[in-house]
Amino acid sequence: MRLLQVILCLLVVALRVFLLRGVQCQQQMSSDLDNPAVLSLVTQLVYTQISNLTSLLTQDINARSTFCVKDPDGDWDKAFNFSSDLGFVSSCIRETEGDITQRLCTAAEIKFYLNSLFEGSTYLKPNGNCNLTSWVSGCEPGWACSVPSSQQVDLRNSHEMPSRTTNCQACCEGFFCPHGITCMIPCPLGSYCPVATLNNSTGVCEPYHYQLPPMQPNHTCGGANIWADVSRSSEIFCSAGSYCSTTTKETSCSSGHYCRMGSTAEKRCFKTSSCNSNTVTQNMHVYGVMLIVALSTLLLIIYGCSDQVLSTRERRMAKSREAAARSVRKTTSARRRWKAAKDVAKKGASGLQAQISQKLSCIKDVDNPEYAYDATETDIELFPCSHQSASIKSASSSAVPKEKGKDPNNLMQMMHEIENDPDISKNFFVQIEVRDKNSIAKVSNEKQLHTHSQIFKYAYTQLEKEKAQQQDNKNLTFSGVISMATKTEQRTRPLIEISFKDLTLSLKAQNKHILRCVTGKIKPGHITAVMGPSGAGKTTFLSAIAGKALGCKVTGSIFINGKNESIQSYKKIMGFVPQDDIVHGNLTVEENFRFSAQCRLSADLSKPNKVLVVERVIEFLGLQSVRNSLVGTVEKRGISGGQRKRVNVGLEMVMEPSLLILDEPTSGLDSASSLLLLRALRREALEGVNICMVVHQPSYGLFKMFDDLILLAKGGLTVYHGSVKKAEEYFAGLGIIIPERINPPDYFIDILEGIAVPSGNSGVSCKELPVRWMIHNGYPVPLDMRQNAAQFDMYLTEIPVKETDPDSSSHAERSFAGELCQDVRNVVELKREEIRLNFLKSNDLSNRKTPGMFKQYKYFLIRVRKQRLREAKIQAVDYLILLLAGACLGSLTKASDLTFGAAGYTYTVIGVSLLCKIAALRTFSLDKLHYWRESDSGMSSLAYFLSKDTIDHFNTVIKPVVYLSMFYFFTNPRSTFADNYIVLLCLVYCVTGIAYALAILFQPGTAQLWSVLLPVVLTLVATQTNGSKFFKDIANLCYSKWALEAFIIANAERYDGVWLITRCGSLLKSGYNLHDWNLCISILMLMGVIARALAFSCMLAFQKK
Repeated sequence: MRLLQVILCLLVVALRVFLLRGVQCQQQMSSDLDNPAVLSLVTQLVYTQISNLTSLLTQDINARSTFCVKDPDGDWDKAFNFSSDLGFVSSCIRETEGDITQRLCTAAEIKFYLNSLFEGSTYLKPNGNCNLTSWVSGCEPGWACSVPSSQQVDLRNSHEMPSRTTNCQACCEGFFCPHGITCMIPCPLGSYCPVATLNNSTGVCEPYHYQLPPMQPNHTCGGANIWADVSRSSEIFCSAGSYCSTTTKETSCSSGHYCRMGSTAEKRCFKTSSCNSNTVTQNMHVYGVMLIVALSTLLLIIYGCSDQVLSTRERRMAKSREAAARSVRKTTSARRRWKAAKDVAKKGASGLQAQISQKLSCIKDVDNPEYAYDATETDIELFPCSHQSASIKSASSSAVPKEKGKDPNNLMQMMHEIENDPDISKNFFVQIEVRDKNSIAKVSNEKQLHTHSQIFKYAYTQLEKEKAQQQDNKNLTFSGVISMATKTEQRTRPLIEISFKDLTLSLKAQNKHILRCVTGKIKPGHITAVMGPSGAGKTTFLSAIAGKALGCKVTGSIFINGKNESIQSYKKIMGFVPQDDIVHGNLTVEENFRFSAQCRLSADLSKPNKVLVVERVIEFLGLQSVRNSLVGTVEKRGISGGQRKRVNVGLEMVMEPSLLILDEPTSGLDSASSLLLLRALRREALEGVNICMVVHQPSYGLFKMFDDLILLAKGGLTVYHGSVKKAEEYFAGLGIIIPERINPPDYFIDILEGIAVPSGNSGVSCKELPVRWMIHNGYPVPLDMRQNAAQFDMYLTEIPVKETDPDSSSHAERSFAGELCQDVRNVVELKREEIRLNFLKSNDLSNRKTPGMFKQYKYFLIRVRKQRLREAKIQAVDYLILLLAGACLGSLTKASDLTFGAAGYTYTVIGVSLLCKIAALRTFSLDKLHYWRESDSGMSSLAYFLSKDTIDHFNTVIKPVVYLSMFYFFTNPRSTFADNYIVLLCLVYCVTGIAYALAILFQPGTAQLWSVLLPVVLTLVATQTNGSKFFKDIANLCYSKWALEAFIIANAERYDGVWLITRCGSLLKSGYNLHDWNLCISILMLMGVIARALAFSCMLAFQKK
């Protein structure tokens, strides 16, 4: 009956929210709290009030702390869900004799306390209970008071603080009582809040840091006094190496487990990690090593297997090619033997035929002489010459009539069929029926060839036919010429003739002529040599006709096939061989040729024919022995210099150009290599290719191989332009006789240099030679050159003058500032012209449809993949440096709970950015010249850029794993490996794009300097928290700010319970928001995309011709 009265009283108390106490009920409760059932019921009711209070505070705190609270219900549940153990509540109920609800802080008091924390104040502001005029013992740290028995307290009241100044006593265990208010607040989970004990030597209430108030001898140490961030209230945090399942019990971590600071439970260590008792973090170095081993194995498999696959494929292709070459050589040898036998038989048959014809013409009794002649001729040729008499008799007896008009020479027809059969074998004496079946089954369309063996056999068969045709062309009869003219099997290239009139180029900055009054033409099917001394404008002339002259003022006219069109409209069928050997050194000779052929030949051309083109160029350039050798670079030796020069020329020959311009292709070559190169070019000229090349002092034999000669004097003036055969005759007409045993081109250049004096009594100086040429052809002579033509006044009067003296205009002497401004203006104008030409689109008049962007992207992708596989050692060094950086930074910077590892992540952003940028510079810095050459020939710039970026994605994926395998397992942060990997992946993607832009915009040395400087400066800017608004806006443009924020947010999200205020304070100070993790990742990716778009635009705008 008494128990029932107590329960009813408690229910009444619950309904009134423990705010209105009856004296009788209070007395009954205080006398029956020793009953476990009653105590349990009261404890649950009190905990219900506490739960309702925290749910009320959640709404208000959520409105102010959304930046640090992602899930309000979840975070408050992790901090104040004491349902698993309410022992500290029961203990406090006993200590306060059921007065606990009168001592708990109301919503207004809790908000008052939390507001002071958000404002960063260490002490609370004066209030109604604790001020200068009223300071009870409950205002001291670790103490609390109750309200008068007549006062009603509403814990949910968030506006007014109740008067709480009576019955003050020490704060209960598991609660904390702040300094400056007289109520209790439950300690959050993860804290340890025991009653303090006085240290007599220091006078400090331990484990807390407050002291007893002076002049109050009855005042003792109370409970906990503060809950704030870890820097100000580390004493209430559950100590590292222990865990606190409740706020009143601290347990040491057992062996095989680890406990971080503020833990509510011990966590089991991984099997391979060593965890003794009181371990703070588990040693995960073994897992880092295991990850490195697994990653290294994977990389070895990828690089090793890929390289092995490429090597195996190349060996198989080499075997197929060699087998096809042997088969074709045997077939060709058999065909030559059969042709020789056929020629012998044909000569014998022709002689016998003449004899028989004479005899048969004398027979009078033959009714049909034509019939007898046909039968005799046919049958006699079927038998050997040793049986002539028997053959004659057989012919006369077995003759049968034939239709008129049918070719009687069946033996000749059979021989031609055998000769034209590409599948002839060693035994060419086969049955006619078998040969007919083979001819029916023969595949004539090369598009049906699929295997490498079939393709190579087709290519080498065609090559042997071309060699035989060249041999036959040496002694062509008139009928042979007619046969070649009517042959339609050979593919013809479109013809390009370039004519130029009064072509003059002058530097815009200096108004100086580098090419002047050049008139003439270069013809298809001819090899034109451009010669002259140094400074004669030979390369400038080639650049002018190729449309590559920048920074020059061009006057005069250039006509393409008699039309005033841009040469850029024919760039798909125009080849330009630069003076420098711009060849991919980490590709083989064949791979360089094959790639150029795939991207630049017509898309309609079948694969066998493309292989044929490549094989033809390799064959005629004499590169068979080094076809599978790497070309080589400066660091790595490859083929010889002469072979490299021929590869440089072959890159343009494989695209079957109609116009081929070469800048000093024979420089550095010996006479044999030069002769081999000229023979290959001669073969191109026979197909109608217009070839123009600059040469320096060729030998007499090479000189005679040219068709035309353009001889330039210093200043870009023409001295001779015409046939090579007539050059000596022309100079002889001027009185310049070439001495004996002197090479004519050497003598011409020596005269133009002023080294040699013309022999004889010509009286012509080197300065007069350009004028003599102008007069000889009827060209106008500029005014400033007439002084060199005083003796030719009779000719000048008949020639109209169209050009004025460029130097006749007065040039007023300018000041230094004026010259400087003019130079800057010229540089800006030059850059503007470069950008305009790079984005200028010309109409394609070449009638050649090359592979599209996606097809070229595939070819580029294959090429870049091969190049990267051959740079495996460089990639391994990059990974090793990144691994060491992760180990060093991980061991030197420990994860700080106060800043959530901000220091280590800051160094990570700087280190990873720096290393990945420097490594990514190689993607475009080393291939600038190659790209300029390829893009100028019409290859897709977008395909080139995307292929490079696609292959770099492999490093983007692997490098974060390499770095984190050391850094993550050394620092062991609370964030997951996946979170750190995603952030680092986006960071590497972003900085790689920035490195692309730096590599394209700057020279390698300058780009490396920027790559080192940018991460440091941007990170310093991003970590400044006290700057102005403008400074913060600048920081928002720094990629390091977003990467660092993503790292810290991912780590801070794992701190809960007692860490809640620490998390909010740290994020508030840094200006970060817990909800912005996805935003940070998106911005990093967006910055990477923008950087790549900028890099591609700069690549298009600043490419050099």
